[in-house]
Amino acid sequence: MSCTTILVGKKASYDGSTMIARNDDASAGHFTPKKMAVGGEGIPQNPYRSVLSHVELTLPEHAFRFSMTPNALEGKGLWAAAGVNEKNVGMTATETIASNERVLGADPLVRLVPEKDGKPERPGGIGEEDLLLLVLPYVESAREGVLRLGSLLAQYGTYEMNGIAISDKDEIWWMETIGGHHWIAKRVPDEACVVMPNQNGIDSFDLTDAFGEKRAHLCSEDLLDFIRDNHLDLQRKPDPVHFDARLAFGTRSDSDHVYNTPRAWYMLLRLLPSQRQLYEGQNARYFPESDDLPWCVLPDRKITPEDIKYLLSSHYQGTAYDVYSAFGDRSRGGMYRPIGVNRTDFLGMIQIRPDLPDGFRSLEWIAFGSNVFNAMIPLYPNVRSFPDYLTGTGEEVSTESFYWVSRLIGALADASMGRCLIHIERYQNAASSRARGILKEADREMLELGDQEMTAYLEKTEAANEKIVSMIREEAGKVLDKVLFERSMGMKNSYARPDA
Repeated sequence: MSCTTILVGKKASYDGSTMIARNDDASAGHFTPKKMAVGGEGIPQNPYRSVLSHVELTLPEHAFRFSMTPNALEGKGLWAAAGVNEKNVGMTATETIASNERVLGADPLVRLVPEKDGKPERPGGIGEEDLLLLVLPYVESAREGVLRLGSLLAQYGTYEMNGIAISDKDEIWWMETIGGHHWIAKRVPDEACVVMPNQNGIDSFDLTDAFGEKRAHLCSEDLLDFIRDNHLDLQRKPDPVHFDARLAFGTRSDSDHVYNTPRAWYMLLRLLPSQRQLYEGQNARYFPESDDLPWCVLPDRKITPEDIKYLLSSHYQGTAYDVYSAFGDRSRGGMYRPIGVNRTDFLGMIQIRPDLPDGFRSLEWIAFGSNVFNAMIPLYPNVRSFPDYLTGTGEEVSTESFYWVSRLIGALADASMGRCLIHIERYQNAASSRARGILKEADREMLELGDQEMTAYLEKTEAANEKIVSMIREEAGKVLDKVLFERSMGMKNSYARPDA
């Protein structure tokens, strides 16, 4: 999947929360309808069998309840994508990345080999379809999630390259697979933001820590041997404290320079306005096609969910590469792949708030369709079910589904961007403002409950979600009416003369 990820450490966020967010984008040429759901007992099935790779494994007997954003249509597995469990551990999986030929030659991907000529089928490894289901229901911390996934990769391997974010109230870990069985993971510094655009992102990796105290670096048990035996360290002067993992394991292809690195460049430009001269102009240090963009930075100011939404909706506005630019030299508009692309299936942002009780500590912000035109709403994920407007996505286009309504709004507004932009901006502002008001009141009511049974919190969180969904249904209906009118008035067969 072609996705974009942003990670925000707790000291970089506006309220001390950890925040992990990802655009889940369909690959070129199709869209994947998504919905929200709650998993727990019996989801996933035990023993687990992957639909795509046919790998089978036995899961732990006990599973925590967890939210997820699975595919709405059957046939290719659940693809749970993003969620939070009842222990307030969040996970988003995955950001598709790539390894170079030297890595893949040394540790090939584990692909499904079908039965042929009397030879039995050979299952593949685990992949994006499986990862959240195999990890999130069974862990109580982000670090535990990394270690569980690492052990599964070592045992079963993977058939694709992926980046995975796992968070709790204290830590965010970013994990990257390397070849078929190897992996590295780095703890996001509390004061930092990380940007990830479909390529290996971790630059400096402390191997001494990974094989020592393991404070902020974890990896495969045999990684040192793997690097040495396959001559993967390309640094002129080997430095185990500042090992260049991106150079060793990643790619820097021509397609990276058009599809991936420009997205990271733009997000860094927006996170660091005080350092704009480093990213723009003739004397800039970094450019849209630079291979050495920093993996993490200290943002100029504290980051909010609305900032994350803006970044993940970006189309290079304010630069020469804006696909919607209406003025000046537009020859470079659309030169690079936008972040807010047309085939985004959903945006999932997990916020884990440190200063609230476990029963309603986490929020899961969700938006469907192209982020340029959609609205993001916060939900309490610690619930027994979500409202029908979020869960009822089907194969047929319907205004009874938040996913399909968001897709309709985007397709209509894009065709009349100049006329529709004001309606979209007002929609996004109203949705965020009204949802925050509902959240504030719900948090206050739950704080007044004190030390209650979990059932009391569940009733409150579910009621708040119903209010938020009722609100977004109203606001989405209003903006759909407005953009439909604008497109209707712009039809080629329109005529200005009135009949009366």
